[in-house]
Amino acid sequence: MTSSKAATDSPAAAALAASRFIDLEHEVVRAFTRNAIGDADTDRCKAQRLFAAVRDQIRYDPYTVSDEPDDYRASHVIAMGRGYCVPKAVVLTATFRAAGIPARLGFADVRNHLQTDALRELMGGTDLFVYHGYSHVYIDGRWLKATAAFNTELCDRFGVPPIEFDGDRDALLHAHAADGSTHMEYVRERGVYNDLPLNDILSGLRHAYGPLIFAGRPSAGDTFTSSGGTD
Repeated sequence: MTSSKAATDSPAAAALAASRFIDLEHEVVRAFTRNAIGDADTDRCKAQRLFAAVRDQIRYDPYTVSDEPDDYRASHVIAMGRGYCVPKAVVLTATFRAAGIPARLGFADVRNHLQTDALRELMGGTDLFVYHGYSHVYIDGRWLKATAAFNTELCDRFGVPPIEFDGDRDALLHAHAADGSTHMEYVRERGVYNDLPLNDILSGLRHAYGPLIFAGRPSAGDTFTSSGGTD
């Protein structure tokens, strides 16, 4: 683990390396990265395009929480085209590294004040999401936080502006929706890692929600149309 307090430290080699889950050398990851970057020629511009691609091309689905390790590999998530915040953070981190931009994985517990009844039931009645995943990316000498969890279409449905990343400031979950109501509240930082601490995450999910969190539900394309859901 790399301490989250080291936010201004220069990146270690591990922040550019392939790992078990950040399989940046897989052709699926390479192709996704190339297509997203296009003609961008600076780290900031590359990061902006990668963020937008992961945000909108990997559909957010909170009902895909899995305890199968292979489901968290970046190449698998890209091939599936959907995932919840943790696998989407893995993809974003992998594509940053594939583009030569140092990146790590960060986690925090967040409270979702716009959670749907269906998702609250699956989570045992709580609105606290443990181990929300984001990317910690190094651009122009600074570490920045970026979460590409919610695709633009989903944000539109819930009246929340899509998160934008300009490569100069943190891009975190919005504290308020467009109507001023409270949306997301960050309540606890879990640290920054060079690879996915899957065992810790699965243990945290089981403790917080019980085994039903891995049971799955209808796909996001069906569920969000009728009842919605965000993480």
